[in-house]
Amino acid sequence: MLINIGQRTDIPAFYSEWFYRRIKEGYVHVRNPYFPQQVLEYRLDPTVVDCLCFGTKNPQPMLARLDEIKNYRQFWFITITPYGKDIEPYVPHYKDVIKSFQELSLKVGKDCIGWRYDPIFVDETYTVEKHLAIFEEIARELSGYTEQCVISFIDLYEKTKRNFPRVKEVTRSQRHTLAKGFADIALQYHIKIRTCLEGNELSIYGIDTKGCMTQEVIEKAIKEKLILKKKSVRDGCNCLLGNDIGVYNTCLHGCLYCYANTDRQKVEYMYKKHDPFSSLLIGYIEEGDQIKKVKQLSNIDYQLSLDL
Repeated sequence: MLINIGQRTDIPAFYSEWFYRRIKEGYVHVRNPYFPQQVLEYRLDPTVVDCLCFGTKNPQPMLARLDEIKNYRQFWFITITPYGKDIEPYVPHYKDVIKSFQELSLKVGKDCIGWRYDPIFVDETYTVEKHLAIFEEIARELSGYTEQCVISFIDLYEKTKRNFPRVKEVTRSQRHTLAKGFADIALQYHIKIRTCLEGNELSIYGIDTKGCMTQEVIEKAIKEKLILKKKSVRDGCNCLLGNDIGVYNTCLHGCLYCYANTDRQKVEYMYKKHDPFSSLLIGYIEEGDQIKKVKQLSNIDYQLSLDL
């Protein structure tokens, strides 16, 4: 089983104390977002958790205690973008995140860490030229610390248009200019470009369009073969999304383009309900809740893994 730590919210950046406590106690509760009285219980045990899949814009709060998860197989996606406080109010400066990325890579290995440069949008400040210049700077700094970078262009969901009204769709011409430029830069620094839910349009530049957190990516990170039944929650997505232990509307980065938050007021309300000692990320087990222990089995094919 894969455990996802970063799709619904940024647990490493804001809830690392809670996460490490859950690791120590060996289980975590997750309220079903669609059936709130159903609470799923996952064992946090490396014999059944094949990989901890992290996603974050700031891994720094996790780094001092990584020994506490050294027995777990891991894969990390770290997002590093060129945006300033006008777009990402509470995200550290990209140069600081680069340093954290390098430190993390040295501890977990470059196969276990990937760089995300997304979502990409273009305006008067963040021009195509600026994207290419900063992408080159980041790629240069991450060369040798990772072998992959995921790119995707901004999706204009209703909440995104409401919270970020000036943003515009990236044009086809801009997408191709950026994709070709990124591919040329990445090749120079021995980094492979992947796309996230962008179809096959950009494959002409040598970009891998199969997805970002694919079976191939995870197997290379954990150095094991997996037997999995592919399930996709979105058309065109081939990624192994795993079982997410996060909660929507709880990320404090305040990014204007955020897909997981409704608005800042909702986030602040939810954050007040966080207790690092609770088995739930937000709130507590309540009367009437139905706790369901999830059947967890390892998906590692140990027979095939012997040949790696």
